[in-house]
Amino acid sequence: MYGKSVSDSVSGSLSSLNDKQKSVLYEFAVLKKNGFNTNQFWLKHKNEFPKLDDKVRDELALQVYANSQVLYTAPKNSAIQFWMQTQLLTNWMFYLSAFIAICAVIALFKKYWNLLIDFLIKHLAPLFRFLFSPVLLTYELLIISVICIFYGCTVEEFVFRTVIIHVGLCLLWSQSTAIFTREYFINKYAFKLKHNFWGTDPWETVKTVCIPAFVLTLALLYILYKVPEDVFYNYEIVLSGIAAIYALPFWRFLEKYLYPVLFPFKNDNRTRSISSLGGFTVIALIAVVVLALQWNPLFYNVISALTVLLLFSFLVLSTKENYRIGFNNYYYLQFVTVLFLSAVFLYGFHVRINDLIWFAIIAASIYIIIKYLELFSFFPNGKTSKIWAWKLLGAAALLWLMGKGILYISKTLFVN
Repeated sequence: MYGKSVSDSVSGSLSSLNDKQKSVLYEFAVLKKNGFNTNQFWLKHKNEFPKLDDKVRDELALQVYANSQVLYTAPKNSAIQFWMQTQLLTNWMFYLSAFIAICAVIALFKKYWNLLIDFLIKHLAPLFRFLFSPVLLTYELLIISVICIFYGCTVEEFVFRTVIIHVGLCLLWSQSTAIFTREYFINKYAFKLKHNFWGTDPWETVKTVCIPAFVLTLALLYILYKVPEDVFYNYEIVLSGIAAIYALPFWRFLEKYLYPVLFPFKNDNRTRSISSLGGFTVIALIAVVVLALQWNPLFYNVISALTVLLLFSFLVLSTKENYRIGFNNYYYLQFVTVLFLSAVFLYGFHVRINDLIWFAIIAASIYIIIKYLELFSFFPNGKTSKIWAWKLLGAAALLWLMGKGILYISKTLFVN
């Protein structure tokens, strides 16, 4: 009975404590657990409590310590706050440096690749001439690409890991394409790649476009398995997967039945690539709708990646440059684009996918800027050339209004 009376006393006392008293008991428990003498500390704070015997006090302190969660807020303008802000800034700098390094490496490959090959073939010894022959060098680089991918997945540092993996992916795609096209210089197999995509030989299209894209998709699946924390590979794998599927020849036959959904009027003069993009957009749109209706979080990354491609496609399709004779399809695409942007934003808000919300906001901002610039193209050049300063001022005002609008919407939806 004595033990029960102590427990009841502890329970009653614990519920009657205020936050300040709990903080004192927490500090008391910390001092006691670390072997310090608590007598002086208790004498200092004893008057803040009702009369407690030592056993009830110790039990209260133990319960408060066991059931507390410490929340730390860095003081304003403190060294800790500055350090946390520095961590955030440097993380963004690392992301930017990785992106710039990837672009630079790819650009250097494109610029100096042929020169490097020619130098190796013409100036090195016969052994090296054999080792670096176009055919053998292609297979050597293919092996290097596989090594880069496997080794890159083991690198801990984000920037180096991203650069190594993307060098491997670039080499894997380019060298597998060179092998299947049997053209070992980049300018030659790039031309053949474009020719085969619109060509009449189905096997050539599958061999030179679909298979390298499929190989790249398998590599990205392995990378996602090894480094799942790098979420941007989800977007790359969707891109390569779509390239592998949409390059299949039977889509060229189905395009003429698909793109009229986005181009219902026949009074404009479009290029074949725009019509093909329209067909792809219809297919991707159907895939997104089907996945979204599953309401399964497992598909959210795929939905986000497909949505990025669709937003880019709609921004391209809705530009005035694609419509040279009639503007019926142009006006129709504006309606469809605005409808899709709204649907993406509402769906992202409903299922709480922040990426989709940001994608919709950014795409809507780009769309508004494009439409503002296109507005002047409807007037004679002689009139618009004289008011460039007003156009610039209007662009500044438009950006300011969009910024205010984004702040208002985010505050209304996410804060209030």
